[in-house]
Amino acid sequence: MEYFSSQLPNGIRLVHQYVDSPVAHCGVIINTGSRDEDLQEQGLAHFIEHTIFKGTLKRKSFHILSRLEDVGGELNAYTTKEETAIHASFLAEYYERTMELFSDILIHSTFPDQELRKEKDVIIDEINSYNDSPSELIFDEFEELIFEGHPIGRNILGTPENVKAFTREDIQRFMAKNYNTDQIVICSVGNISGKRFFHLCERFFTHFPLNHRSFSREKFEGNSAQIKSFEKETFQTHCVIGGLAYDVAHANRIGLVLLNSVLGGQSGNSRLNLALRERNGIAYNLESSYTAYSDTGTITIYFGTDNVNLDKAISLIKREIRILQEKLLGDIQISKARKQLVGQLAMSQENHEDLMLTLGKSFLIYNKMDGLDVIYNKINAITPTQIRNIANEILDFDKLSMLIYK
Repeated sequence: MEYFSSQLPNGIRLVHQYVDSPVAHCGVIINTGSRDEDLQEQGLAHFIEHTIFKGTLKRKSFHILSRLEDVGGELNAYTTKEETAIHASFLAEYYERTMELFSDILIHSTFPDQELRKEKDVIIDEINSYNDSPSELIFDEFEELIFEGHPIGRNILGTPENVKAFTREDIQRFMAKNYNTDQIVICSVGNISGKRFFHLCERFFTHFPLNHRSFSREKFEGNSAQIKSFEKETFQTHCVIGGLAYDVAHANRIGLVLLNSVLGGQSGNSRLNLALRERNGIAYNLESSYTAYSDTGTITIYFGTDNVNLDKAISLIKREIRILQEKLLGDIQISKARKQLVGQLAMSQENHEDLMLTLGKSFLIYNKMDGLDVIYNKINAITPTQIRNIANEILDFDKLSMLIYK
């Protein structure tokens, strides 16, 4: 993959991929999220993501929202456990307009009291809506279960009590500590040259005061398998089975990505989908997922089923895991699995917005992004023995926890 990359004197990193398209995508990704909050700050990173659009020294909220929408663009943001992103899609002729807006939002936001009060109500409604969705809520509560007592286990939205208490001073203090210039990447995919992209970044982001990170994240230590069940009065029984997995730098990370794809990834021919849905008809919503964090990770298997089928579903899942732990994939099976994952990755890069965010996140973590050919070679080098070893290490039943909503 050919891309332009550079760095500003204050430590902000830049990465741009040229594409011949009238639509461009650009984002600012910051290496901070909900795990960087103190207990009384839970929900603050997400609160900032909402309120950073509510006014600057020269713009009111309406003018911020209209700046790109008036020319057909879209402005968006998200918060995860470890990152915050502001990003936009727009016609390529509006690069300068977009990057000036990003700069204004990030350095000159004023967080007006009236806007903070309104947004608190919006976020509390979001929390209540989330609590009404057991298929989403169960993932947050599962991470609270396996990361018990650690910041990475807390949910991103926070609590209504915390949200109500947040002040402008809380926001400014959190940003001063965590929005470090050496932990920021500006990423772009669009129809401008790397030289032009650099000059725009230099113009609008060089004046950010140099502020390098002076702390390290608290690493999670220890985990004990737990099984918990709660009465939720839902129409379906919801269940998550899973545990700890590899971090983003682990040598077996790509091997686990491939194993997850085989077990219960996004394809309809995954082993769990075939076992529970196609052959037995006991689950409609079913997936497994692997999330890698900077110093740990999670592997989860989720399904929803009628309560009378719960034990059968769990038994089928254990059976499929046991097969992967005991039997090597055959030559045809491993070949199909590799080709499937390679195809999925290739198609994901056809979405230029996803490519832009992937570029930014890759530079944030690795300070590089491997081309598809390098990734293909890594996938094709994974052996059936590696898959079996990873299954035994990560999917060890004695280490897996389970959370059930009935």
